[in-house]
Amino acid sequence: MERLQKVIAHSGVASRRKAEELIVEGRVTVNGEVVKTLGVKVGPNDKVEVNGVPLQGEAPVYYMLNKPRGVISAVSDDKNRRVVTDYFPHVPERIYPIGRLDYDTSGLLLLTNDGEFANLLMHPKNEVDKVYVAKVKGIPFREQLKKLQYGIKLQDGMTAPAKVKVISTDKKKETAIIQITIHEGRNRQVRRMFEAIGHPVLKLKREQYGFLTLKGLATGDARELTPHEVKQLRVQATSIRHKK
Repeated sequence: MERLQKVIAHSGVASRRKAEELIVEGRVTVNGEVVKTLGVKVGPNDKVEVNGVPLQGEAPVYYMLNKPRGVISAVSDDKNRRVVTDYFPHVPERIYPIGRLDYDTSGLLLLTNDGEFANLLMHPKNEVDKVYVAKVKGIPFREQLKKLQYGIKLQDGMTAPAKVKVISTDKKKETAIIQITIHEGRNRQVRRMFEAIGHPVLKLKREQYGFLTLKGLATGDARELTPHEVKQLRVQATSIRHKK
């Protein structure tokens, strides 16, 4: 027996949080009865429907995409712009991105239909490192970069300490290439951090997620994660939390 919201999330219909909303809104039935209580447990013989559509249990799948710039981290877009799932026409499962990369940000993005796995990686307590490389306007002083390393105040509060490394500087063009490692996932966080020290981001790419890198993946290419990689990501997320 498993919790209803977990079963819905595993089916790929919605994330666990969204599944909870669907239940509370009365849009889920179990064996023909509307269920509005969270925490109800169901078994394999129970008939679960969401918005009148029977749940089809999908096998969990896990993918990594090297997202190009100018693509929305979503499964659909009301302005008909290109979305990340457009790169998976061959995948029958209803996959969705784990977190998001901004429209103008490129790089490593994970997609799955496993709601529990997505929530595990996105949970703030599970501090999975994400490595970005930013091209910024101007050349920051060491003192400015230290502000990022110690945590900097943004509109939505202080950031956690970040690892910062200057890769190169171009005095003629007045730009710098900087690697920054964070584990939070706030909206446009890296861009806002650099704006806060007066060096706006001109170009941004996520090059690493946990131990995963873009090695062998050209822009717009994707590959399935191996079972070992999925297991390692789970271990990495939970072990970080248990160390605290």
